Amino acid sequence: MNTIQLIERARYYFGLSELEKHNVEGGVLNIHIGDVFSPQSAAISAGYAGIIVDLFAEGKVLPQLEQAATWLEMYDKLMPGGRIMVNCGAAEEDDDAASSSSWKANATIRALCEAFPGQVNWKKMPKSAGENYMGLTGSLPDFTAWSAALPNQLSSTLHHWQMASN
Repeated sequence: MNTIQLIERARYYFGLSELEKHNVEGGVLNIHIGDVFSPQSAAISAGYAGIIVDLFAEGKVLPQLEQAATWLEMYDKLMPGGRIMVNCGAAEEDDDAASSSSWKANATIRALCEAFPGQVNWKKMPKSAGENYMGLTGSLPDFTAWSAALPNQLSSTLHHWQMASN
């Protein structure tokens, strides 16, 4: 699958196409696609409301994503109140899926927690979705309102999000 196909698949999966149209209230979602590690291609003057990171090479998370400094650099590209959501890949160590601290088996979540202490939420995707870990900075929104605003494939597992804490 090439980059264009991957982006279109993500737009469909996340239901973004409708959000990219101006709504009655004047809102619109603008999606910028680029290399988050490049200062030229990944910056807008007011900052981003959100950055979604899904970066892999040869089936593994990029090593930069396992360093707190990388996340702090990305945070500087956000507008105030902006968030980062990341597909963190699978666990690097054996984990206990039922454990509330199984996020510690994932180096990317650990790096996020180092960069943003007390501000990282995580969930582990089901086996049918690859058992990858997902990370989200900031406090969790109200689950009922959040669920109502998302397509079913995303809202069905919202209750799995939890704060990463020691």
